[in-house]
Amino acid sequence: MNIIIKLITAFSFLILISCGGKEEEKKEKITIQTKKTSTTETKTAATTNTAIPPSKQVDLINKGVGPIKTLVLSENIDQNMVKEGQELFKVKCGACHKSHKKFIGPAPVGILERRTPEWIMNMILNPEVMVKEDPLAKELLVEHNGSPMANQSLKENEARAILEYFRTLKEEN
Repeated sequence: MNIIIKLITAFSFLILISCGGKEEEKKEKITIQTKKTSTTETKTAATTNTAIPPSKQVDLINKGVGPIKTLVLSENIDQNMVKEGQELFKVKCGACHKSHKKFIGPAPVGILERRTPEWIMNMILNPEVMVKEDPLAKELLVEHNGSPMANQSLKENEARAILEYFRTLKEEN
């Protein structure tokens, strides 16, 4: 009987020791890239409660992952493209995005002040790959509760029309 008590005690002690341990605190970093007039600077901020959410971060360098490598926007906005883009946005994107407020996905208002045109086009055309390979797209997915952007199988000219529509969206006062 004495041996059984000693065995149970030793076994219980071993279980307690194996379950214990220190958890190491992981520190993640968010990279925020901003563009200056003559040079480009990368800022790194430790993740805290006051960190800038991905939807508000400014990254005017990253072009994303996808077919669009370079896109130069003219100074003039093509109003015919805007009308087409607005209609496409309403039909293809309206279930998850509202133009001026967060819904399931982020609002596109002011997006061209935070992202490159190439990044926006690649996100529209190639959302699955962007979420897998682009760090900012990954962070946006987390911010928006893991709701991935649906691939609407848009053609490049349709995505470009939506981008032109985004150029007309201004912050409401």
